[in-house]
Amino acid sequence: MKKAYLSTLQYLLLALCALTGGWAAAEKADRLKPMNVESDAMRYDDLKQTNVFTGRVVMTKGTIIIRGARVDVRQDAEGNQFGVVTAEPGKLAYFKQKREGLDEYIEGEGETIEYSSKLDNVRFIKRAVMRRLVGSKVNDEITGGLIVYDNTTDVFTVDNNLGGQNTQNGRVRAMLTPKAAASAPAGTASSGTGPVLRPSTTLEGAQK
Repeated sequence: MKKAYLSTLQYLLLALCALTGGWAAAEKADRLKPMNVESDAMRYDDLKQTNVFTGRVVMTKGTIIIRGARVDVRQDAEGNQFGVVTAEPGKLAYFKQKREGLDEYIEGEGETIEYSSKLDNVRFIKRAVMRRLVGSKVNDEITGGLIVYDNTTDVFTVDNNLGGQNTQNGRVRAMLTPKAAASAPAGTASSGTGPVLRPSTTLEGAQK
């Protein structure tokens, strides 16, 4: 898929998102919470300030939950943490985080997941999917080759032309639930609250 076409599609998604309840910012306190990890094995390099966890890895950081076969974590001089989660062959790594002040969650999967506390963003790479859950119900879902979600600005980018190799049969797919109208009859449930999660009109977020 050519990037020019994807940009046009993102404009369409922007209009569709205006009809939904939006995806508000992720839990802000998570950025400063300690990172806790369970795994079968660990290798630590004090000089490089890196940890490598392998074997059924489960990582938590505040409301964040990450699962995968391997997690590489490093910390810079300012204390920012960076994680790369790798799935087992044929499977997907997993990420979940609570939305600020709501009983809603962002969750996603990919063959690789990258998390940066400095940039406060998450990258879902290859066979990527990102969902918004209201309680335990899937309200919105986006799939593509690469999804980058910025927690600070509530902007996401979707790129299907990952590394020059087209994925998902050349299509980005979105399932977005409309927000219930303010004048809806009593008893009609709203499918979301808060500001709208905005698709980026460029692919800058997808660049390494």
